[in-house]
Amino acid sequence: MTLASDTNAKEVALERVLASLGSVVVAYSGGVDSAYLACIAARTLGDRATAVTADSPSYPERHRRLAIDIARQFGFTHEIIPTSELERPEYRANPANRCYYCKHELYTHLSQIAAGRHAVVVDGNNADDRGDYRPGRQAAREFGVRSPLDEVDLGKDEIRELSRRAGLPTWDEPASACLSSRIPYHSEVTDAKLRMIERAEQAVRALGFRVCRVRHHGELARIEIGHDELPRAQEPDTSAAIVRDVQAIGYRDVTIDPRGYRTGSLNEGLVLRPA
Repeated sequence: MTLASDTNAKEVALERVLASLGSVVVAYSGGVDSAYLACIAARTLGDRATAVTADSPSYPERHRRLAIDIARQFGFTHEIIPTSELERPEYRANPANRCYYCKHELYTHLSQIAAGRHAVVVDGNNADDRGDYRPGRQAAREFGVRSPLDEVDLGKDEIRELSRRAGLPTWDEPASACLSSRIPYHSEVTDAKLRMIERAEQAVRALGFRVCRVRHHGELARIEIGHDELPRAQEPDTSAAIVRDVQAIGYRDVTIDPRGYRTGSLNEGLVLRPA
């Protein structure tokens, strides 16, 4: 079996899994994985599939707009609900398992929606996520959330290729994470910090950078740029523009990390076990 036919077979298997569930509520952030899952769920189940997006302070407005646009373009049922993880003291304290409290809040709401529709909650966790540090997986297990992409062994590259074939604009979208992931563990998560981070990342993207993270260290912004874009960021005129525009947001000191963007760089130094 060729790689392409193997990927096609996995998509067929995904459709079978979704069909067997009868009705689903998709945890839909608008990222690569959840957008593809929502699209296939709608194609398989029609109006028995509902994509639900959490309207949260840690959710960037750019991603919210993308989620709405994709749902409209592909015609699947989409709802936006408010979540209140920032009101949870455990979440605001920002422990190493902060994501658990965020997902617990999300799945509390999604499970209630699903119960009223005799549906199953599904998420976009994929096969490549298995060895990563994801404390939110504990919450998913507690609420009985299914991960169909993982169940049929679809990895990120395959999901991107299948998304491209389906015409999803997210097929080459950079990896994304909530804004709280930019704040070092045990430093309180506040709405003011989240808005500052969001505005700073908007400023960097406005300079033409596709992959960036603004790590919030009090008055210091440590900026991680995608490796292929890092040389341009380090050019004197460009780096000066980055520093100027991010300082205008309110940061006193700005540094461009010479190591570039790394997934979960704030996990460095922690002793972590995959969840």
